[in-house]
Amino acid sequence: MQRRQWLGAALALASGMAAAQAWPGKPVRLVVPFAVGGTTDIIARTVAPALSKALGQSVVVENKAGSGGVVGATETARAVPDGYALGIATVSTTASNPAINPKVSYDPVSDFTPIVNIAATPNVIAVHPGFPARDYKGFVAELKKNPGKYAYATSGTGGIAHLQTELWKDLAGVSITHVPYRGGGPALNDVVAGQVAIIFDNLPSAMPFIKEGRLVPIVLAAPQRLAQMPEVPTFKEIGLEPVNRMAYYGIVGPKGLPAEVVKKVHAATLQALVEPAVRQRIEDTGSLVIGNKPQEFAAQIKAELQVYKDVVQRQKLALE
Repeated sequence: MQRRQWLGAALALASGMAAAQAWPGKPVRLVVPFAVGGTTDIIARTVAPALSKALGQSVVVENKAGSGGVVGATETARAVPDGYALGIATVSTTASNPAINPKVSYDPVSDFTPIVNIAATPNVIAVHPGFPARDYKGFVAELKKNPGKYAYATSGTGGIAHLQTELWKDLAGVSITHVPYRGGGPALNDVVAGQVAIIFDNLPSAMPFIKEGRLVPIVLAAPQRLAQMPEVPTFKEIGLEPVNRMAYYGIVGPKGLPAEVVKKVHAATLQALVEPAVRQRIEDTGSLVIGNKPQEFAAQIKAELQVYKDVVQRQKLALE
């Protein structure tokens, strides 16, 4: 009996190894946990054709939006770990939302297999042109002079924009009210229209309005000042380095993904990221190409989660 059990286990292991070595034998799904047209979707659709070429199988992008990315992330976490269902992980799905939402059914550290961080995107605090300050010093002075007078818009409660602004508020010692929207588009529209004075947003979606002069950038979460707006300082420059955190967009699978699959996806992604057209498209959004190792991406996810758990605790935040 024991011998049969041992043989069965050995055959199952051998079969699993053979399947991993032959992977991929059919198209691979890449789940984007947000709607079409956002930064996450742009990044996924930029790399998917190059991944398809590198892997020799189609990589099909599927948008599974809902609950600030939780719906799509949950689908990835619950997928069979055979390499045919992967997902795009963001700060919102693996750090900020799990930090504030007790109903998130997955553990962002233990329920995914991190593979590679594709790109990182700067975030920006910007104001309507009618705001009575156009630089960081004047911005903070106005907020401290009028505590509670102003509000800031984000794409929703629990997202990176919400919790990163709360982290900044805590460190800067200012009081502004959060106005959550059902997506970045509506939030941007109301700030551009002057309904709300301040927004914290990913740079790619805010940049067109900044270029048109319909938003005024105040401070950036980025490694250094950007050539497109050299007058705008980073959070690090103003002495608030903990806020100087960019959004990330990486590939993950469910826990238990075979090491051979991880290796192949990682190598294919790095191959995709050296293609000039892919790099250019990513950089055109204001993002930076990353392409790190699986263990580095895993450490990044773990660190971000702890940052936003601390923010939620200090600011006594809860879902609205």
